[in-house]
Amino acid sequence: MAFKPLHDRVLVRRVESDDKTKGGLIIPDSAKEKPAEGEVIACGEGARKDSGELIPMAVKEGDRILFGKWSGTEVTVDGEELLIMKESDILGLLA
Repeated sequence: MAFKPLHDRVLVRRVESDDKTKGGLIIPDSAKEKPAEGEVIACGEGARKDSGELIPMAVKEGDRILFGKWSGTEVTVDGEELLIMKESDILGLLA
C-alpha cells in the first residue's frame, strides 16, 4: 500500500457485520448500518507535545477497534474504501 497517515491519524478498514440476526432473520443491504468496527491498516508516528516530544500511538497495525458512527473520512486507496481518522476518534480496542 502506498499510503502512510501523518501525525496521530490511522487508516482503518471496516469489518462487515453478520447478515443475519441472532433469531435467524436475514438483513438486507438496504437496512444495514455501516459497521463501527474495523481493523487498523496503517498508523502515523503520533502527535507531538508543545515541547516537540512525540506522543506514541496507543494502537498499531492489525488491531481491531471500535469507533464512533460518524468518525473518520472515507477515502479510496488502491480501489478499496477505507477510513482515515484521528486516534482520539477510536473508542477502544477489541480483544
